[in-house]
Amino acid sequence: MSSLSSNPILKASDISEELKEDVFAISSEAVDKFELERDIAGSIKKQLDVKYGSTWHVIVGKNFGSYVTHEKGYFMYFYIGPLAFLVFKTA
Repeated sequence: MSSLSSNPILKASDISEELKEDVFAISSEAVDKFELERDIAGSIKKQLDVKYGSTWHVIVGKNFGSYVTHEKGYFMYFYIGPLAFLVFKTA
């Protein structure tokens, strides 16, 4: 799916700058490695759970709606190419 790779475009976030850059890097790497949105999301979640502790939630797709509750300081909504990413952590 590397043809979709482009710089991430942040739409909403309450996450630290350092964590934001890491989520962007992990997500861009997953987009380059996997084709299916499910596999991209799974890879990101696994890496975040290991690196920053449970419980992370990752939604990747071109068309979805959501209404979520998250831990303060652990929410991002962004795009890489045509794919939207919703990444957040719950207690």
